Amino acid sequence: MGLESFIDVSPDSHFPLENLPYGVFRPKTICRESSPEVATRPGVAIGDYVLDLSVIASAGLFDGPLLKDSRCFNQPSLNLFLELGRPAWKEARATIQKLLSVDDSTLQEDASLRKKSLLPMNDVEMLLPVEVGDYTDFFCSMYHTKNCGTIFRGPVNPIPQNWFQLPVAYHGRASSIIVSGTNIIRPRGQGHPTGSSPPYFGPTKKLDFELEMAAIVGPGNELGKSIDIEEAYDHIFGLVLLNDWSARDIQAWESIPLGPFLGKSFSTTISPWIVTLEALEPFACDAPKQDPHPLPYLSEKRRINYDIPLEVLVKPAGEELASVVTKSNFKHLYWTITQQLAHHTINGCNLRPGDVLGTGTISGPDKESLGCLLELTWNAQNQLDLNGTARSFLEDGDEVIFTGCCQGEDYKVGFGTCTGKVLPAISIDK
Repeated sequence: MGLESFIDVSPDSHFPLENLPYGVFRPKTICRESSPEVATRPGVAIGDYVLDLSVIASAGLFDGPLLKDSRCFNQPSLNLFLELGRPAWKEARATIQKLLSVDDSTLQEDASLRKKSLLPMNDVEMLLPVEVGDYTDFFCSMYHTKNCGTIFRGPVNPIPQNWFQLPVAYHGRASSIIVSGTNIIRPRGQGHPTGSSPPYFGPTKKLDFELEMAAIVGPGNELGKSIDIEEAYDHIFGLVLLNDWSARDIQAWESIPLGPFLGKSFSTTISPWIVTLEALEPFACDAPKQDPHPLPYLSEKRRINYDIPLEVLVKPAGEELASVVTKSNFKHLYWTITQQLAHHTINGCNLRPGDVLGTGTISGPDKESLGCLLELTWNAQNQLDLNGTARSFLEDGDEVIFTGCCQGEDYKVGFGTCTGKVLPAISIDK
């Protein structure tokens, strides 16, 4: 039987007492211009409510040895809390679970404190949960890698030799990471020239989503010092949904020889709630076998992924209904998040609290589990039928919705949604 909270939590909720994901919010009733720092604070999701951690901290209810005198919940981001590390995270989780439990009277029987600390989700605006200093995007799904290689290079050796030796990645753009619900303006750029004509320039004709998740870094490492593979787990706070929007025509033309740039850097959307690794532990599963065996610095005693079913829905412009276009799973990743983090630091690169490590597109082995339109339509050679509306790539007005949720025996641990709607490109004079 699952844990029981005094808060009424629907059996279908993504946010029961077993989850308690962290985010950052501000009440809609507070004027942003007058006191944005005061208005913005960390919270935890429970059912249809947000528990205001600044109120709980001010009431002295975080009374454990690691959090008693900390101001980590009186901040406009979670970065200070992330920096404290796993012992503090566990202490906070135990305190919050106790306060929200049906068996504890501290919050349950204090009407004034309960009213100040528990806010309906409809009354708050969710913001980016962390200040993102750096963003790295990996390429860790074997199925996605094989499909992309086949599309662009043909079926002979579609996966580069180095891919099986290390988690391939590129450095992304942190400044354009946005929170779920933010609109996406169609980007402009260059595309492949036709014949002897100059390159195409204008709004992308091949706007795509990429179904990803991302690890949120906790404590970092000093410049010049790497993180051991067996210690990497303790440097990861939790996971979010991530949509790495992609302009495929711009990306294809610019990527040789240095990789993605304008085709990726215009927008990357993350979900507002960070689900902790503690909450995901019941859904840990064996990661795929790696052949060849990785080098010693990437060899783990316990190689785990998480069984997180993922879905992508697309609601075409002007339509009321959204169509499910992808059903994938986090467990398909070939390289684990701990391998990604350990490899990232093996050269001495210093990670910092709040850094975002994207997994790359999470595709599965089946046609229904492909994680982007590039694969689903085989680079526009085919079309998807969205309740009678055809799509090869995204059109203006289309909305993309990601969701992910683990199913326990009698409870769920979910991530909510990660959404974005496509707006037309902004006109320019030249």
